[in-house]
Amino acid sequence: MTIDTNANAIHQNYNEFPFIVIWEVTRACALKCLHCRAEAQYKADPTQLSFEEGKRLIDQIADMNNPLFVFTGGDPLMRPDLFQLAQYAIHEKNLAVSMTPSATPKVTKAAVEEAKRVGLSRWAFSLDGSNAKIHDYFRGTNGSFDRTMKGISYLKELRIPIQINTTVSNYNIDDLERISEVVKDMGAVLWSLFFLIPTGRAQQKDMLTPHQHEEVMNWLVGVQEKMPYHVKATEAPHYRRVFLQNKQTATSSRRGNHSDNRSVDLEKPQKRTDILGRAPKGVNDGDGFVFISHTGDVYPSGFLPVKCGNVREQSLLDIYQQSPVMKALRNKSLLKGKCGQCEFKNICGGSRARAFAVHGDYLASDPSCGYIPATIT
Repeated sequence: MTIDTNANAIHQNYNEFPFIVIWEVTRACALKCLHCRAEAQYKADPTQLSFEEGKRLIDQIADMNNPLFVFTGGDPLMRPDLFQLAQYAIHEKNLAVSMTPSATPKVTKAAVEEAKRVGLSRWAFSLDGSNAKIHDYFRGTNGSFDRTMKGISYLKELRIPIQINTTVSNYNIDDLERISEVVKDMGAVLWSLFFLIPTGRAQQKDMLTPHQHEEVMNWLVGVQEKMPYHVKATEAPHYRRVFLQNKQTATSSRRGNHSDNRSVDLEKPQKRTDILGRAPKGVNDGDGFVFISHTGDVYPSGFLPVKCGNVREQSLLDIYQQSPVMKALRNKSLLKGKCGQCEFKNICGGSRARAFAVHGDYLASDPSCGYIPATIT
């Protein structure tokens, strides 16, 4: 199947449709990850969306300008009808579907072959350490690292594009350089870094300081330039600001002009494309992004636990467009503190999930950002 999402995305208005939709198909999972947003359990919730309810949800998602669509969990492979749902989304509704299963014994070659058969666009594995000692501790399960590597070998053999997700925290900040090399060696197309939000099982003490966030993002600019894969930062929208500042500094140096990098052109889009397409502008909680829980509750993201509605009672499109919470999150003029004063707020806006987790206010300043806006200095 040919996937071309860029043409629609370039003209997309996030007030109308999201760029990406995440569905937590189940909360069942065999792992006990230290940072688990979902606080996943070993058995599925009996009230999770049924197969028919899942199909109706997929119908609604397809009518939202065909956004990127991700099955997550828990562990999606714990859902017996997972591949039936994927086939319906891909073949009946022409959606680009990826998923993020856990590295458990359910990741068999047969499961990967079935993913290939139904036309899965990408399979994402989590890798939170460059070796078993770090990764397995983070995942709370011995053998997780080895199963991840075995699963990746199946993906490579069957030529399914590989995405690697890494949660950045104090547990692995000193291992990121080594992880970046492992990601290259396995031939991944995308390294997606999730900057920890203290929600679910994750603790605030595990979160990076503002200085550490800045250091990691500046380092990531270099990784993006030198590595063959793409780099994406989740719950770190200020990475776009750091990226633009670095580009402006490099341009000024080449021209012998050492002017203040605050003069960077904020309107010029920074795009890199791949098989699934990349957002032409920043995606943030509730702003281009929407999350549906296993029971149909709708949230701005999986990391921002402020319920906006339920798909059993209301259409997903109506919730996304009309929820007061969603509308507020898309209105950057409502941001408070230094986020509200920042000249980069329209391309960044700060992590609304982290602001809520730390301050209890999703419009407050992102506590992970160390940048001082020009209006304050």
